[in-house]
Amino acid sequence: MKQQFSKADQTFVVTGIASYVNILTPRAAVEGAEPKYSMQIIIDKDDKKSLNAAEKGVEAAKQNSIGTFGGKIPSNLKLPFRDGDEERGDLPEYKNKMFANANSKKRPDIVDKKLEPLIDANDSYSGMVVRVKITAFGYSVNGNKGVGLALGNIQKIADGDPLGGSSRSAADDFEVYEESTADMLS
Repeated sequence: MKQQFSKADQTFVVTGIASYVNILTPRAAVEGAEPKYSMQIIIDKDDKKSLNAAEKGVEAAKQNSIGTFGGKIPSNLKLPFRDGDEERGDLPEYKNKMFANANSKKRPDIVDKKLEPLIDANDSYSGMVVRVKITAFGYSVNGNKGVGLALGNIQKIADGDPLGGSSRSAADDFEVYEESTADMLS
């Protein structure tokens, strides 16, 4: 018996590390493109709950988009989740991980683990641990067919090590400046 999927099955929640975070201000992926809110979610391969939810959501989007794909699911369908070991194995944050990009024209709500809104830009960064609501959807654009991910609301559940070699704040990078320190530089 073939499994039936509804549009609601395309929406799921995953837990992981946020990367390439543009969730407070939209950013254009390339010059001239429409600015969007976006982030990459990096999921540990041992997190079966998140990966199963993502797999079910992507499969639902594939089945519900057969009309978009021209009546059948193409064998070369582009899928959103990629293997970090295969594509970015030289970076430690991608070892034993899966990752995908999600974006939205609408700014997502961003809350902490107590559901309080996060409005300070220093609280939203690449490396934070988040839960993310995502909706998978099928697309067919200029001959390219695939499943994309729409970024929904975000819940920051823990701080993490900042990615990309940056620190979270200037206080992490500097010490108190005193005139005696300035004298040493002369």
